[in-house]
Amino acid sequence: MADLRPIDAPFVALGPSGVSIRDRLKGLIGADEEVLRLVGEHLGQLAARDLKDRCAAGLDHDTDAWADRKRVLTGESSSRWAGSITRAMHDQWALSRRAQLAHIQGLEAGIRTIAYRLSLPLGEKGSKRAPGGYRTVQEWFAKSRRLQVLRDRLERERSDWQVGRVRVVRGGKRLLRHRHHLEVAGLTEAEWRRRWEAQRRFLQADGESGKRYGNETIRVTPDGEVSVKLPAPLAHLANAQHGRYVLAAKVSFPHRRDAWRQRITANRAVAYRIHEDVDRCRWYLTASWTIPAAQTVPLRAARVNGIIGVDTNADHFAAWRLDEHGNPMGGPRRFFYDLSGNAEHRDAQVRHALIRLLHWAKRHERNLAIENLNFEADKTREKHGRRKRFRKLICGMPVAKLRSRLVGMAAELGITVVGVDPAYTSKWGVQHWQRPLTSTNRKITRHDAASVAIGRRALGHRIRRRTTPPPDDQSDRRGHRIAQAEPGARRREGTRPRIPGPRTRSDGAGRGENAGNQCAQHRSGHAAEPAQPMLSL
Repeated sequence: MADLRPIDAPFVALGPSGVSIRDRLKGLIGADEEVLRLVGEHLGQLAARDLKDRCAAGLDHDTDAWADRKRVLTGESSSRWAGSITRAMHDQWALSRRAQLAHIQGLEAGIRTIAYRLSLPLGEKGSKRAPGGYRTVQEWFAKSRRLQVLRDRLERERSDWQVGRVRVVRGGKRLLRHRHHLEVAGLTEAEWRRRWEAQRRFLQADGESGKRYGNETIRVTPDGEVSVKLPAPLAHLANAQHGRYVLAAKVSFPHRRDAWRQRITANRAVAYRIHEDVDRCRWYLTASWTIPAAQTVPLRAARVNGIIGVDTNADHFAAWRLDEHGNPMGGPRRFFYDLSGNAEHRDAQVRHALIRLLHWAKRHERNLAIENLNFEADKTREKHGRRKRFRKLICGMPVAKLRSRLVGMAAELGITVVGVDPAYTSKWGVQHWQRPLTSTNRKITRHDAASVAIGRRALGHRIRRRTTPPPDDQSDRRGHRIAQAEPGARRREGTRPRIPGPRTRSDGAGRGENAGNQCAQHRSGHAAEPAQPMLSL
């Protein structure tokens, strides 16, 4: 056991810190769409210019530079629009910095793997924990050249990281590349241009507590009326007082309507974003606000009623109920989803599977235990080599989005999510639980066994089962009976209830009533027959 890595302790996942709802802007007229496009394009140009200035400043940026950026934008828009733009561009720069650091860590991992495999003899076999040497001289030579390429990239990225230089494409790098491969993307030039312009527009405003309905820039009244404060160069397009444009469409926010209405009537901050879905030719309004961090229950309280272990896989969730002692209850459940298709379809599939899983957990009044997965270090081709299908499988699993959605949806139903270390759960689950739980009428997969291992780890029990007594002696003389209870649990060594009847195929009804009599069993320290009183002469 010395070569096993340390296993982190289970923890209770923190609840969501924000809320986001969306509704369609139905009933927009042509003039409304034209005004939204003009405002979005004008503010998008200002955002692109401000992002360029923020990236050029790098690590030398401070509050004075931030104030200068906002002052420059205020003259061409408004003070509130300028504040939203500068804050959004600073967040974009910070996000790019985090992505840059993750890219550096990935390059370092790839360099370490290639250098290690180059140091091994050709054809040396690897193990489950460490890869082996390269197969041929040609592969060894190709990887040695790739090692130099990765080292050059790492040196360049490190130099950019030290000075705070990032590279950002407003609109997305993938969409930009589609411009040079329109046939492969299945787009015409006009369709690509519409998507590019829609992605580069800027129509989002931060909320302000104390202001009317929580937002002075994009204002939504309790009855659903939407109005936009026009920038100074476009003030002539206003159709209402104080340079505002009122849209013909109204929103209702079917989801969380009461919470949203209570918030805006109290003049609390609500941020809004307007965007166009080019594929559907629709406009949407998204409202978001922060909420106080949910009070998480202690880990001991989350274990009281037992737990449901959930194993995350490429096409389904495998779940099993466990009692407080770690014993599997009932049968395994599987919640399937399909991760093929576009991003919206994949997101909908994951969301629907989580809804079914959470409703099942709510009916049984159990909390959830799930692995704290992180595949960032396992996606490189240097680690898995020619296993392209496995790499594609790992990259296709939406781990981060699944984790955030599960925590947010579980908090709405009052379900606690316990995160556990994923180390060896599949391996030990198969080793200790797949065969004992398999019967003639029920076939247990390795994923079902892993869900039991995850649940036991969340409950604080060991994953392994107690060893089975030898077949020639099922008593306690040569070993304990199979039991999942902790050593300190009360009545853990008590006799199991005897259910007489023909189910045993040996005893008839009414037999075995003395199964609870320890003296009637062949146990050490107990007489097989009750002692007879001595007769007095």
